[in-house]
Amino acid sequence: MRMRRARRAAPGPLPLLGLLLLGALPGLWTVLLRREAAAQPEPEPLPPSEPPAGRWGWGGSPAARGESGGGGQKTFRTLLAMPEAATGQEERGGEERFAVTGSLPPADTASPVERGIFWSRELEEQVPPGFAAEEAAAWLSAARAARVSSLERGGCGRSSNRLARLSDGSRACVRYGINPEQIQGEALSYHLAGVLGMQERLPPMALALVEARGRQWEPVREELRGSHWAEGAVVSLTRWVDNLTAVVAPAPWSAEAGAGRRLQPLSAGELGGLPPSQLVELVQWSDLILFDYLTANFDRLVSNLFSLQWDPRVMRRATSNLLRAPDGGLVFMDNEAGLVHGYRLLAMWDPYNEPLLRSVCVFREGTARRVAELHRRRSAAAELRRRYRAREPLWARLGFLSERQAELLQARVDFVHRHIAHCRAQAAVL
Repeated sequence: MRMRRARRAAPGPLPLLGLLLLGALPGLWTVLLRREAAAQPEPEPLPPSEPPAGRWGWGGSPAARGESGGGGQKTFRTLLAMPEAATGQEERGGEERFAVTGSLPPADTASPVERGIFWSRELEEQVPPGFAAEEAAAWLSAARAARVSSLERGGCGRSSNRLARLSDGSRACVRYGINPEQIQGEALSYHLAGVLGMQERLPPMALALVEARGRQWEPVREELRGSHWAEGAVVSLTRWVDNLTAVVAPAPWSAEAGAGRRLQPLSAGELGGLPPSQLVELVQWSDLILFDYLTANFDRLVSNLFSLQWDPRVMRRATSNLLRAPDGGLVFMDNEAGLVHGYRLLAMWDPYNEPLLRSVCVFREGTARRVAELHRRRSAAAELRRRYRAREPLWARLGFLSERQAELLQARVDFVHRHIAHCRAQAAVL
C-alpha cells in the first residue's frame, strides 16, 4: 500500500519536462539579450582613470579593429588613407543609426580621415588655433606705430638680426637680409600662407624701413650704427613668441629617412597607438609640407634631408625653423628662403621637396579646396599680389614676383592639385 502511494506521488515525464523548461528560461533570455546587444554594439566603457583608446578609431591592434595582421609593408599613405566607398558606407550607417535611435554613433566608428584623403573635422577641431587673425591684425597695427626702444643681439637667428623691444612693451625679431630677396621672400611667404588659409601657423610679420633719424628708430640710433644696417633698408618685424620648443620630425619621416631608406614609400608601421596629440601634429605637418613645396623653402625639413649624406642621425634632431608652442601648435618660423630665393635654386632642392610632398596623401580639406580654386582660376600670383598690396604698406619697396616667378608659383599649385587628385584616386582603390 505504501509503495502504491509513493508511485502516485512521483511526478510523470511531462511535469519534469515543464520544470526543466522553466529553469532554462533565464538562460535563454540572457542569450537573446546578448544577441540583441551584438546587433547594436555599444563601446565598452573604460576605467575613468584612462583615456578612451582609439578615440578616432585607430586604437588597438589590427585584429581588434577587424583587420588582418601582418602582410606587406604599409606606407604612411596607406595607413592614413581610407577607401572612399568604405568611408561613405560608414557615414551612411552612422546617419541611419542617428535617425533611428536619436543618439550619436558610437565613438569607435569615428576615423581621423574622411572621404579617403581629408583629416576629419573632429580631428581638425583639436588643432591649436595659432595666431588668430584679429590678434595678428592688432599686433601688426601696434608694431607699425610703435617706436623701437632697444635692440639686442641673439635670439633671432643670424648675427645681423636683432631682438627689438617696442614702446608698447612687445618684442619682435628684426631680420636684416643678406640681400633684399630674403626679406621679400619672408613677406610674400607670410601672405601666401594667408591665401592658403594657414596664416595662423606663422607669427605676425610686417615690413619696416630703417631710418636712423626717423621717429620709429630714433631711440636706438646708436645701436643702428653698430648693426651695419644700410640706411633705407627694408627689414621685417616678426612678433616674438615666448616658451617655444624644438620640434623633431615625426616617425613617418624621421624613421624612414633616418634609416637611410627612400622617403617614398614611407613606412610608418602601425599608427594605432598614436595618441590624439600626435595625430593633431600630423595635421599641421601636412600643411607645412604642402606650404614648403609651394614656396620651395629649403631651409626647414628639406635642409635636414640634405644633411643626411654626412649626418645619418639628423632626422632625429630638431627641424630647422619649426617650433612648438606650449599648446602643441606648430609655428612656421623664418620663411625667408621661400618663393624668391627658393625659386632660384629649384634644381638643387626640388629633388628633396618633391618626394616630401609625395609622402603626404592626407590633407586639411580647406587647404585642398583653396589649392583647387587657385588651380581652376589660375590665379595664384594674382591672389597673392592682391593680398600683399592690401595688407603690407611697404610692399612697393621690395616689389612683387617676377613674371617667371609668378609662373613657377602657378605651376607648383597645379602640381599640388594633381597630387591631391592622384591621392584621391589611389584612396578609392585601396
